[in-house]
Amino acid sequence: MRFSAQVYTMLIMRYNAQIVKIKVEIYMNEISFKNKLVAVLNKSIEPGRVMNALAHMCIGLGSIIGKEDLRLTNYQDADGGVHPYISEIPFIILCDNSNKIRKLRLESLNKGILLNDFTDTMTTGTYKEQIERTAQVKDEDLVYFGIVLFGDWDEVTSLTRKCSLWR
Repeated sequence: MRFSAQVYTMLIMRYNAQIVKIKVEIYMNEISFKNKLVAVLNKSIEPGRVMNALAHMCIGLGSIIGKEDLRLTNYQDADGGVHPYISEIPFIILCDNSNKIRKLRLESLNKGILLNDFTDTMTTGTYKEQIERTAQVKDEDLVYFGIVLFGDWDEVTSLTRKCSLWR
């Protein structure tokens, strides 16, 4: 995402009883993100369950990416309260179905995009039971709850361009 300098014409009223036109150049800090962070969630999954999956995916992926690459920063409110570890990078939430998420996962792996996903086998029982259950199910039979991608801005955009915005 890139912003460039913009030139505005402003009207200043009542300056010596005349209307004066002034050109003002506003330079926005060039904001450029090397990497893009996107989640694609399965819209057919009940919201509470898919949000739980999103949380698990983000925790796992965030621990691998790290604070610097995620551009985590602290926000401070007017009372001095700190709201820590908020990413400067936009986090885009999209949706699609399980089969398209599966395809997106394979394409992302082939392009070397860092990812984390969550499937139906990861939802019931203890984590040990979930690991055992996942090991017994072929990829084609997994129901994907979602995937989170982190990688080159243009590559991730290309991979996710056909997904719909989560509403």
